Amino acid sequence: MVTVDNILKFEQYRHEFNTWKRTIDFFKQENAFLKNRLSKVVDVKSDKFFLAKAEQYQNQFIIQDEFMDELKHDIHVLDEIIGNVENQLLSTKKIETKRTKIHNEMQYLEKNFTSIKNDFNDYLLQNV
Repeated sequence: MVTVDNILKFEQYRHEFNTWKRTIDFFKQENAFLKNRLSKVVDVKSDKFFLAKAEQYQNQFIIQDEFMDELKHDIHVLDEIIGNVENQLLSTKKIETKRTKIHNEMQYLEKNFTSIKNDFNDYLLQNV
């Protein structure tokens, strides 16, 4: 049976999922800016060491994009699951387990992306 508490919990899930989607969209946009900045700097600075480091950053940006795409897909799937009342009744524990996993991945994304972005900007300031 669907209770008022369950309805409120699933509304909170939806709010959290939407927040995560907006965060990912922001990070994807920020990642695109970083890749564009890298491209502009590589056009001007072409020493061997700098290009090797630039390639490492480019790879990190690509990995971040792929991780964000996977996360956004996982959020979408979970959002669809909670949209189905039958799923809510049958697998609340499963939903909470998946939500916790995504929550932890979002925390990792936020920390890791911010670290990469700051390292990249610091590197450019020191080497351009």
